[in-house]
Amino acid sequence: MKIRIEKELHAYIKDAEKTYSLKRLSPPLFESIKEFICRPGKRVRPILFCIGYLGFSKKTTPGLYRSALSLELLHDFMLVHDDIIDKSDTRRGLPSMHASLNETLSGNTKIRFDGEDLAIVIGDVMYAMGLDAFLSIKEEPRRKEAALKKLISAALYTGSGEFIELILGKKPIEEVSLDDIYKVYDYKTANYTFASPLSMGSILAGAKETCTKNLFSYGMLLGRAFQIKDDIIGIFGKEKDTGKSSLTDIKEAKRTILIWHAFNHSYKKDKEAIKKAMYGLSSDPGEFARIRRIIAESGSLSYAKEQISRLFTQAQEHLRASRMEKKYVNMLEDFSRKTLKA
Repeated sequence: MKIRIEKELHAYIKDAEKTYSLKRLSPPLFESIKEFICRPGKRVRPILFCIGYLGFSKKTTPGLYRSALSLELLHDFMLVHDDIIDKSDTRRGLPSMHASLNETLSGNTKIRFDGEDLAIVIGDVMYAMGLDAFLSIKEEPRRKEAALKKLISAALYTGSGEFIELILGKKPIEEVSLDDIYKVYDYKTANYTFASPLSMGSILAGAKETCTKNLFSYGMLLGRAFQIKDDIIGIFGKEKDTGKSSLTDIKEAKRTILIWHAFNHSYKKDKEAIKKAMYGLSSDPGEFARIRRIIAESGSLSYAKEQISRLFTQAQEHLRASRMEKKYVNMLEDFSRKTLKA
């Protein structure tokens, strides 16, 4: 399925150039988009979109794989903007969009814009391309409208999740609740990475509303579990595997379930150390390493792993209640295990 999506992605680039003449309008715009969206990736979202459709449909309708690209383009649009917000110079092992554009612009001292400005505009173009790609599927107009609304809501909630996370970063750690953290996990990750792709596919295939709701719930629960696992890797993972220091998340003062639990289950002196790190009052690697030890010794790592197990069990229950064809249920169960594998 991934191979089919990769082929469709490259074909879409060619077709989009013919339809909108992007290369003729602006060669730098076209080449920047082409290079970025064709970088190697997991293509999780379009794959889940197709599984959601095929799990309830007896045939592959024309335009299915082209429509699935809408979620990959939405993802790329968000990555471009996220890298600007995070001030990250790399993406998928290569320069981020704005970093690449800044390099192109280097030496032009008289211009009043920079790579970040251009990248914001390119992200907006990618979002428009995502909506364009979605319309390719040949399905009933009523189903297409309902699935399109789900795509738009995914974009809306993901943007909201990013906003909430940024504001949460300024909230005193002692006032942060588990609901605050799960809200970010749900909106920023679970909805548009797992729940919306699957439910969009099932809606297009004509699945019953109860089936789609169960599939959406499965995606939300799996997404929460995935984000917790990602937080664990961010602090306890090996640098050679993650490509970044295991202290990065602590240095960036991310409010995660690990930090929340550790703060609420630690001695006073350890609470003060966590506060200091979360308020950006320390730059000592030794202090950051101490936070990692506090997380482990307070039982927070074990707690996070227990939450992953609990969420996985609940997710599987909703998946089996979705009445999706057995072949695709098995496919998603295998996907769940691989996604959450330590």
